[in-house]
Amino acid sequence: MLRKAPFPQTAPSGWWTTRGFAIGLVLLSLVPLLLPTMPPLIDLPGHIGRYRVQLDLGTSDHLWHYFDFRWAVMGNLGVDLLVEALAPLLGLEPAVKLVVLSIPATTVFGLLLIAREVHGRVPPTAIFALPLAYCFPVQFGFVNFALSMAWALAAFGLWLRLARLGRLRLRAMLFVPLGGAIWLAHGFGWGVLGLLAFSAEIVRARAAGRKIVPAVFHAGIQCLPLAPPVLLMVVWRSDGSGGTGDWMNWQAKLLWLGSILRERWMAYDLISASILFLLIIAAAAGYRIGINMTLGVASLILFAAYWALPRVLFGSAYADMRLAPYVVAIALVALTPGELKRRGLNLLAAAGTTFFLLRILTGTISAHDYGRDVDRQLEALDHIPRGSRVLALIEKTCGMPWALSRMDHLGGYALARREAFVNDQWEMPGAQLLRVIYREGGRNFTSDPTELVRAPGCRFRGRLSLDEALNEFPRNAFDYVWMMDLPYWRWPDDPADMVKVWDGGPTGNGALYRVVPGKPGSATTASDTPNGSDPRPTQ
Repeated sequence: MLRKAPFPQTAPSGWWTTRGFAIGLVLLSLVPLLLPTMPPLIDLPGHIGRYRVQLDLGTSDHLWHYFDFRWAVMGNLGVDLLVEALAPLLGLEPAVKLVVLSIPATTVFGLLLIAREVHGRVPPTAIFALPLAYCFPVQFGFVNFALSMAWALAAFGLWLRLARLGRLRLRAMLFVPLGGAIWLAHGFGWGVLGLLAFSAEIVRARAAGRKIVPAVFHAGIQCLPLAPPVLLMVVWRSDGSGGTGDWMNWQAKLLWLGSILRERWMAYDLISASILFLLIIAAAAGYRIGINMTLGVASLILFAAYWALPRVLFGSAYADMRLAPYVVAIALVALTPGELKRRGLNLLAAAGTTFFLLRILTGTISAHDYGRDVDRQLEALDHIPRGSRVLALIEKTCGMPWALSRMDHLGGYALARREAFVNDQWEMPGAQLLRVIYREGGRNFTSDPTELVRAPGCRFRGRLSLDEALNEFPRNAFDYVWMMDLPYWRWPDDPADMVKVWDGGPTGNGALYRVVPGKPGSATTASDTPNGSDPRPTQ
């Protein structure tokens, strides 16, 4: 049940409340991404390609032929700006890896800080929320979004702490720049921080004796330091760029709730998510677990926002899916097992720690395997001269399998490492600063999602099959065709106008062909019969 006070009595102490244990949890959250050469997140290679353009467009002999990049203020620049600062010191890919590593660590830190502020000590139930640092949106590689959410959680912990200490004037001064920085990282994190802070201030005002309408008004006044980015957003979106749509898709919203820990193994991920939901249901039913008022109200407000959000918001796809894991995380941190005895608390803390360690272990195995597959594909880069024009093709299966391929934007590494043109960069007015100016490839072979082709038996409106792409791409516009995540029996059979220069072998699932200019011919593989569908999330 909801407790009446915004800051309840201090939660029971134990080994799980020590500072060393909390530091250990933060450090363990780094482990899954340490072993792979680069974090194997789906969209990350495409972003890395864009970072190369922003860093070297003015000095490269090649990039200016293919891309334009102009800085502008927008709420989607978190990793971009950090890479701009760190890459000259560390190099591009080490800088990206460092920033991405900070995301799960900051998320875990933020959740623990929030738990400590509202409960006095970290309750054992809060440990169950920590695996959500590797939630589905993070696996997808929405790095600016994930960075802003990590910062928002840590900032909300600070917001609560300053309120508890009565340092409201200091809080107001600090959160003007903090709110702006989080908005600049990604507007979503700033919006979530605003909802969390607003709900906390309503509960605090109600606890002080204010009625609901004055409490809401008071909460709005307290949140004014977070308001300045509204002006930036008005300027950013004044041209109407970036569409919004697909409202109230209930079936998809239920799917995203079940996908909060989606990574690789469907049954395992669903069971893991079910454990979290069972904890929340037990608390809602009043089964020896209470719910803190401050975070309970925040969870309800976030849940309402989740159901109200469309799938596409200002051009960003899957806006509602992105919020789902964080709704669950705040609800879990809200739980307080005040009625459990010492033995029950120890068992619950041990169960939460085991759950966290198991998810870290399986996440490490999964990231290692994905990273190994990526490294095998990237052997093709040794055969691509600097400045080449590369047509990337990735054949997508029908539907959307639970374990998504990490190859969708692998062509970004050719851009980052070889300064090559690749047809997988996003062109999204109002959401991306990069613009493709190389138009020789034509509408079907220039930018995302032209790198994604449909498999035999699948249908996706406006998407070519592999056979169609190989037959139709303009030969004079590309030097190489790089087919990734494609088994050897799907490679072209001795095409007249292409020469294979690399392949990953029977188990390597990839091949690189050099286009032979001036030799007419066709490159065909298996027959293709349209059928089915392939709904794939995009940036």
